[in-house]
Amino acid sequence: MITDCFDRETEPIISLKDFYGEPNHLIDTCLIIYSREIYAHLLETFACEVIGEMSLCNGKIPIYKMNYKGKDVAFYLTGLGSAIAATLCYEASWAVGATKFIMFGSCGNLNREKTYGKYIVPTESYRGEGFSYYYAEPADYIEIKNAHKLSAIFEEMGVPYVLGKNWTTDALYRETKGLVAKRKEEGCLSVEMELAGVQALCDFHGLELYDFLEAGDVLEASGYEVEGLHNANHDFGKLYIGLEVALRV
Repeated sequence: MITDCFDRETEPIISLKDFYGEPNHLIDTCLIIYSREIYAHLLETFACEVIGEMSLCNGKIPIYKMNYKGKDVAFYLTGLGSAIAATLCYEASWAVGATKFIMFGSCGNLNREKTYGKYIVPTESYRGEGFSYYYAEPADYIEIKNAHKLSAIFEEMGVPYVLGKNWTTDALYRETKGLVAKRKEEGCLSVEMELAGVQALCDFHGLELYDFLEAGDVLEASGYEVEGLHNANHDFGKLYIGLEVALRV
């Protein structure tokens, strides 16, 4: 069973040292970027310097450094899904030394009344994926530990937000009516594909994660509305909120 995969007692056979050598300590704070449009905007708007890279069989992922209002901040373009996003987070921490990660992406909206006009700050995430069970004891939900720290920052900044549960899934095309109804009954406001795994990895390795979401498409028993997805994916507003958060963590 997937719930038997957590093993804190024995050492992993493969380590990052095998691929990257000794860890570097170049920067403290890093943005995890999902949108190619936001990524391109950063490269076009700021003076960016490559300070590290992550190697995959299908190419290399550079890690850039930029300066925002006097603070050096790293960023990289990640991939979709818990396994990829969490593994790249760990590799980035090794490659450049970042210990604080700010992650912002889009999500499916499970409660448009509560989330309308607001960012979502997840407090827990349902573990409907596999990756987190290698890094945390089995449970239905994982706590998003810095949710209340982030909400305090949003209060200070005057950012509209709502706190609530999230659902992380591996299976985009298996968000069925039955599962949507269950998660909504449990109080989930959103559904996405990374948070539970990234949080579990950060907890395991002593990294700090600050996550917020922008709702786009809407999932309801009556059907699916895709119209808001593109804007939620590529909204520059959440980038600058993320950068302001970077100044405060």
